[in-house]
Amino acid sequence: MSSTTMGEQPIYSTRAHVFQIDPNTKKNWLPTSKHAVTVSYFYDSTRNVYRIISLDGTKAIINSTISPNMTFTKTSQKFGQWADSRANTVYGLGFSTEHHLAKFAEKFAEYKEAARLAKEKSQEKMEMATSPSQESPGGELSSPLTPVTPPMENINGTDEICDTTPNSDTLPGPAQNALAFAHSPAMTKHWEAELEALKGNNAKLTAALLESTANVKQWKQQLAAYQEEAERLHKRVTELECQSNQTPVIKSQKTELNQTIEELENTLRDKEEEMEKLKEELENMNDLMEQKDTLTQKLEETELRSRVLEEQLAGAEQRLEENQEEQENFRKSLRTLLELLDGKIFELTELRDTLARLIEEAS
Repeated sequence: MSSTTMGEQPIYSTRAHVFQIDPNTKKNWLPTSKHAVTVSYFYDSTRNVYRIISLDGTKAIINSTISPNMTFTKTSQKFGQWADSRANTVYGLGFSTEHHLAKFAEKFAEYKEAARLAKEKSQEKMEMATSPSQESPGGELSSPLTPVTPPMENINGTDEICDTTPNSDTLPGPAQNALAFAHSPAMTKHWEAELEALKGNNAKLTAALLESTANVKQWKQQLAAYQEEAERLHKRVTELECQSNQTPVIKSQKTELNQTIEELENTLRDKEEEMEKLKEELENMNDLMEQKDTLTQKLEETELRSRVLEEQLAGAEQRLEENQEEQENFRKSLRTLLELLDGKIFELTELRDTLARLIEEAS
């Protein structure tokens, strides 16, 4: 399963030795890579999220989402660490040079600030989208998923061995397969949470859409009424102009009618601008619906992969039980054979002693 989505792009990469804190002692470092690997910052434009990702072959050894409350700490000239509360662990990186460590720390601070600004902007837009009483006169609605694309960075780094390398032994075996399998339900829960959040936003936007649609219908009726009134007033003005005996009263009525016509025309222009804004909002809502469909499809694919992994694990467990049963039967057969051999040896020993006694008596 890929560690990145289609909307994610690497924006900065370097190379380092990767470590994780020992979950038991919370003091010792455990190496998760045998050599220096690529460590990259990724930006997800669809969710406006920054992540640190590192792969050792096909295994994701770092998958950390940057949040505004994270802190990257330099513990030596070539080693730095940060805590990820979501993953319930502490990651450590050993670099080959002090420059690479400083550059990584600089990027961490930069993307952490960008994540903070994106979060604040998203919250503000969510509040605007969910508070109709605070909308602008034009009825504008802001999408809470408007991304801010960051600048691309050049990839740099080195494959040299880091000076600071904690001592620890890794344990290969079935535990790695179990760990990879355990990530699938976590990904499923993650996509389910994303889908639930999107459903909530979709419900709010749908309510706003229904209200805006009702307003559009009302404004269309008002527009038709204003047009009829304007035509009637134009006809009235024409009739008054055609009258031969004009009086000051008629002239005053004409002036008032002309002013009323101008006011109606200004109102019509305002309503047309509001309708254009509503059309733009409808287009934004259609984009959100497409994002919802995409997330739903990804969730279904994740669930399908999860079921396939569960079936594979069940098959592996069944084969393991069969192998253990065969080994147990083989050990039982060996014990039975040993017991038979012990009996035969004992009988041969008794036969030898009997023959020796007979030889002695015969002599």
